[in-house]
Amino acid sequence: MEEKKKNSIAGVIFIVFIVLVMLIVIISKVVKGLGGDAGGGSNKAKSVDELVKRVSYRENTPVKGSVDLSASSLYDELPNIKKYPLTLEDTSGDIDIEVFSSPEKAGKDADSWLIDMAKAYNAEKHTVDGKTVSVSIRSISSGIAADYIISGKYVPTGYTPSSELWGSYIDAQGGKVSVVEKKLVGNVAGFLVNKDSGYTDYKEVVAAVQDGKLNVGYTNPQASTTGMNLLMTILSDGGDGNISSAEAVNAFSSFQKNIPYVATNTMQMRDSSASGSLDGMTMEYQSYIQDTELQNSYDFIPFGTRHDNPMYYCSDSGAGSDAKKALENFSKYLKDSDAQEAATNKGFNNNADYGSNKVITGKDVKTALDVYKKEKDSGHDIIAVFVADVSGSMAGIPLAQLKESVSNGAKYINENNYVGLVSYSSDVTIEVPIAQMDLNQRAYFQGALDNLQASGNTASYDALVVALKMIEDKKKDVPNAKVMIFLLSDGMANSGYTLEKVTPTIQKLKYPVYTISYGSEADQDEMKAVSEVNEAASIVADSDDIVYQLKSLFNSNL
Repeated sequence: MEEKKKNSIAGVIFIVFIVLVMLIVIISKVVKGLGGDAGGGSNKAKSVDELVKRVSYRENTPVKGSVDLSASSLYDELPNIKKYPLTLEDTSGDIDIEVFSSPEKAGKDADSWLIDMAKAYNAEKHTVDGKTVSVSIRSISSGIAADYIISGKYVPTGYTPSSELWGSYIDAQGGKVSVVEKKLVGNVAGFLVNKDSGYTDYKEVVAAVQDGKLNVGYTNPQASTTGMNLLMTILSDGGDGNISSAEAVNAFSSFQKNIPYVATNTMQMRDSSASGSLDGMTMEYQSYIQDTELQNSYDFIPFGTRHDNPMYYCSDSGAGSDAKKALENFSKYLKDSDAQEAATNKGFNNNADYGSNKVITGKDVKTALDVYKKEKDSGHDIIAVFVADVSGSMAGIPLAQLKESVSNGAKYINENNYVGLVSYSSDVTIEVPIAQMDLNQRAYFQGALDNLQASGNTASYDALVVALKMIEDKKKDVPNAKVMIFLLSDGMANSGYTLEKVTPTIQKLKYPVYTISYGSEADQDEMKAVSEVNEAASIVADSDDIVYQLKSLFNSNL
């Protein structure tokens, strides 16, 4: 009897266990069906309509704000030069000179040639007219450095960009620079294309892009020498030397319409290439030859004018004749055999036989940049949605920065583009539906920015899903529009969908998400991961230069 009772109890326990297991399975399936797997689960791409069903969002009634229609210049927003700290600082000499240098020769490791040479020069205590000379180096992109010199906001003694294109441009814009040394070290710009592509000539690469057969990225011509060189080359070849002709503009437009990605700088381009979604990119040979992985994956095809790293004296620096003599002395030192051997070891001075017969003036460069600004969207409509974090942690300075930078940057958005604005915290709000950026839409956009307030949690990817839904709906009216999303946030999402959940959908749609991060280093890593899904730029915001960076980003993409 006792044994029978024990068996009966055991049977009941077993049945209860089976029932519990079944309940758990059923509940998990129900939860998943209700969207309870928003934080993870399958990596299969869901449709935007499927995703948006699980998002809580509403639409505000737009209110107009006051729009500033005054002329604006990127020069006005240049940050304090301390944003670009001295890579080498030495003021021990009787004559102290500072040189702006392009990053590929004033950085670390393979990019440290000029730093190494300046340290050696300073240690040897060189003199001019009996006075010792010390050299400081500031690493800064050639185009941004040109902006400082032209504007007069900060002018160094010397300036060594990657190419003489920038010296010509400064001269055409009213800056005052004179050549001290035409060539410090040799370099060449080129396309990196997959080794199995079969292309051997840059014109073949350009034609393949124009025909939609090749996906390549390049760097922003307004800041990058390689990007500027490519722009000049396409315009010059397309117009048979006349870079402003209809034929030249058409050649560039045909190229640009098939470009998925314009990077802010070469470093971003290299980082983006890691995903493997690009068939090629632009880069200088010195960077290419120093990277074994790049050499194994890509062939180098040169294009355009040479990058021979000239040295200029900036007369507006107010440094005086002693400083000019000191710069000439330092430049002579950089040309001696030991310095040149060191440069060769760093990847410079290759492709000595490559050259170009094109003569490019500063006026040509200015014209090319004007063409780029007008034609960078290739005659296609652009749909852009701004996704603004207004969670509690954005209160104060971060939200003020967001408002100022987006408001000022919006002046650079062309009127033919379609723009919308979404804000989010725990929930999502469509602040301004997508519409053409005419005066009316600008007023609504500004009014929404003015009224943003911070509170609540951070549902970043819920907001992205809503932005995707807005874009998909708008594309029914403008099906051929190019799409971009700008996500501005200070932290990782802590509610709603996760990046893992929405990534397959973003990848499938191929919409680039540009990220502007106000958060900690860990948060910046997640924001960078968002931008890398479809080859977009990621900007780390700070109080010194976010306005300038966003203006530059909008100027090059919108």
